[in-house]
Amino acid sequence: MEGRGDLTMASISLQDLKRRLYDEAKAEKTKRFWGLYVHVAKLETLRAAYEIAKRHNGAPGIDGVTFAAIEAGGVEGWLVQLRDELVTRTYRPLRNRRVEIPKGGGKVRVLGIPATRDRVVQGALKLIMEPIFEADFCDGSYGYRPQRTAHEAVARVAQAIVSGKTRVIDLDLAAYFDTVRPDLLLGKVARRVQDPEILHVLRLMLKASGKRGVPQGGVISPLLANIYLTEVDAMLERAKEVTREGQRTRVEYARYADALVILVDGYRRHAWLLKAVDRRLREEFAKLDLRLNEERSQRKGASGATEVGVARRRVGRLLAPGLRGAGARGAFTAMASISTTSSGFTRPLTITSVFVG
Repeated sequence: MEGRGDLTMASISLQDLKRRLYDEAKAEKTKRFWGLYVHVAKLETLRAAYEIAKRHNGAPGIDGVTFAAIEAGGVEGWLVQLRDELVTRTYRPLRNRRVEIPKGGGKVRVLGIPATRDRVVQGALKLIMEPIFEADFCDGSYGYRPQRTAHEAVARVAQAIVSGKTRVIDLDLAAYFDTVRPDLLLGKVARRVQDPEILHVLRLMLKASGKRGVPQGGVISPLLANIYLTEVDAMLERAKEVTREGQRTRVEYARYADALVILVDGYRRHAWLLKAVDRRLREEFAKLDLRLNEERSQRKGASGATEVGVARRRVGRLLAPGLRGAGARGAFTAMASISTTSSGFTRPLTITSVFVG
């Protein structure tokens, strides 16, 4: 990268760049990447981000500019102007438009809808940053990741129950997206991204969302939310390894965004693991300054039937953010009769039942 007024455009295709970034990040776990901003500001990246945003056909932001209006005025000129703002460092994200979505119990979920121009810039950042952090994400994380589905999270939980992990830790985070601390988040990004321009734009975007949190509705928000919780996943991976006995693991987990289920071996001599893992989870959440939703969080370790029942309900809650529509219901039907044998009992785990109604 040259002076603040110039960007040297590298002659590498976007797909090749993403593969190279992923391979380098996978090979060098402590590598910090620089010179990324040049690729964010390339027209090729912005065009790709625009096409992705257009396919999702989201609502306009606070400025009211729609995709139809952009198409009418000429997409290429619009993208060139956006590129020029990024190159000259004059780009400033607009304030997100707040939309309230009703939830159960009279509560609402507040979405932060970025302007179309900001959605495209967020998409460009995501295209460049995601391969780096994908190399760091753990196997038990499924939410909003490429080539990973909520159906696979169901299969992971179900397989854990089948293998005898019938003690369930059921934890929910209270208003997770609204309580992420920007300073901690940017610090985690900076461990991999040593590019002041990238960090500057991210800081501006987070500031446009408010003093705290990442907007539900932002293109880059799911990636940032996963980055924030990666160390929680890593702690659970370590718990799996330190309690392993040969090929048999005693702990399993699956996370879909802020929904998390941990399953612990049902044998009596492993009962201590339930409390140990629960305690370590709460310690990790405290480091992140996140609060648990105590009303929905619970630890179950009574009879096997109780544990399987809790697990069944938890599977439904785990998938609620990511599974909507007939396709999801069809996947449940295909997995409808998993039998669980543990502690001397056999009980069918009918996954379809968690989504009925």
